[in-house]
Amino acid sequence: MGAPIKIIQNWADVKADMIIDVRSPAEFEIDHIPGATNMPVLNNSERAEIGTMYKQISAFHARRYGGAIVARNISKHILAYLQDKSAKFRPIIYCWRGGQRSNSFAQICSDIGWQTYVLDGGYKAYRKGVLTDLETKAPSIKLVLISGPTGTGKTRLLKEIRQNGGQILDLEALANHRGSLLGLRPGEKQPTQKYFESLLLHAIKKLKSDETVFVEAESSKIGEIQIPKHFFNLMKTAPLIEISMPLEKRAQFLVKEYKYLQTHTEALFKLFDAMFFRHGEDKTNVWRELAENKSWYKLAIELICSHYDPAYKSSSMRKLRKAECTIQIDIDNGTTFEQAADFIVKKYKTKLL
Repeated sequence: MGAPIKIIQNWADVKADMIIDVRSPAEFEIDHIPGATNMPVLNNSERAEIGTMYKQISAFHARRYGGAIVARNISKHILAYLQDKSAKFRPIIYCWRGGQRSNSFAQICSDIGWQTYVLDGGYKAYRKGVLTDLETKAPSIKLVLISGPTGTGKTRLLKEIRQNGGQILDLEALANHRGSLLGLRPGEKQPTQKYFESLLLHAIKKLKSDETVFVEAESSKIGEIQIPKHFFNLMKTAPLIEISMPLEKRAQFLVKEYKYLQTHTEALFKLFDAMFFRHGEDKTNVWRELAENKSWYKLAIELICSHYDPAYKSSSMRKLRKAECTIQIDIDNGTTFEQAADFIVKKYKTKLL
């Protein structure tokens, strides 16, 4: 007789040693529980092959063939990843609907002697819970927005706020994007929309409900990621702190922050192509020439004055309301990110909104 297999409704209620997602890699990439490990019982091609067999031959033939592949793949995973687990190992296992794939893996874990948890309803139930929680939990957060034009170091300020004991939500880090046309590093990609929402909810659940949460003011999209409407509605009504910085300091900051683009000019030129219809041939050719000549400071000034500042002045987030206060960061004149963060945390950390 094997160890118990328990059906659970909420994965977060169980203290487990590992969350195992047994769906195919393609399913896993679209979305999964943050922190889960993918151990597919059927890979992408195997899943497609068995699905075709199910439709074109019969359910029996598909199950017979699929059962052998599933058993083989589970064996490989246990040998490769679970051989060091003790008798006290406790995994949570889920598949698409909490059906055959998760139960097959769970049964073998049970036979080994590991108490195993299977998520009732699988990923489908988990996804429904994410959407419900984002709708109900987001409105209860006490947000304060950090706003300011490109190059004023808002992300750096957020990190300093966290160092000073403030709570932050770094939406750009969750979306793996800096929030502008230059915001995606060459060779990297953003998470899917669904996985971003999983990551956002996961971060929200870690917050203290009685303290302010500081977040950078964003448009409704970060790269290709859409901020969920209930959270964005909260952002549109939250108090706003505006950060300013002298133009030359912003340009220097951009040159330092976007250093990776200086070694990936082909990626930079593709971004200029994307800006062509807005700014025209003459302007984008000037930017190309500056990049080719490695005139990074002049290019930063050009982009700030011609692209970023006009976009910021016309942004809907900025037009919605006035800033509660404006803080100018100018290190040469004594105002540092650390000082700004200290002021913000003391003023807003426990403010009731």
